[in-house]
Amino acid sequence: MSQALEFVAPEEQARANFYGLLARLFYAPPDASVLKALAMADELDAEDESVAACWRGLMAAAAATEAQAVRAEYDEVFVGTGKAPVTPYACAYSLRYTNETPLAALRADLAALGLARREQAGEPEDHIAALCDTMRHLIAGERRPLAEQQRFFARWIGPNYEALCSAIEASERTSFYRHVARMAKAFFSLEQAAFEML
Repeated sequence: MSQALEFVAPEEQARANFYGLLARLFYAPPDASVLKALAMADELDAEDESVAACWRGLMAAAAATEAQAVRAEYDEVFVGTGKAPVTPYACAYSLRYTNETPLAALRADLAALGLARREQAGEPEDHIAALCDTMRHLIAGERRPLAEQQRFFARWIGPNYEALCSAIEASERTSFYRHVARMAKAFFSLEQAAFEML
């Protein structure tokens, strides 16, 4: 007897897709096919006009950007030589004391969820792309209860996203990623507001 497939509600799948897109854009610069897909994406039917406006801005930026240019921007902003101008690691925006060990706490939280970094992954777990991918997995992969999603978001994304996105927006070196940051900030803000209503 075959097991019934678990249904993911359309709005939950949409949330997971947004997290997946942000994970992809923050993990590595988009190639030509990703830029084309973004440029040709459907308008966002969102109740929050700021989210819809940020989505339109991201679509327009994708249409006006060449893959080679966005690759150079990504490397210059997030990789750099020596210290990157903007760090994509969330813990950098929440550390208050030098003796804090947020990565150890994050690894413990991930382990409690049955998750761990792949051995071949070179980035620490607090990379914003990894945090977004974890949220995508909790929503659509494991269909975890909203309370569990809220706990992870509130501890690892909520306290850090505004400072991270503002740093990207304020950088003189960003063009395409300024729109990514605006979209991320609007989406995370919407998520935070929804979680606070739980």
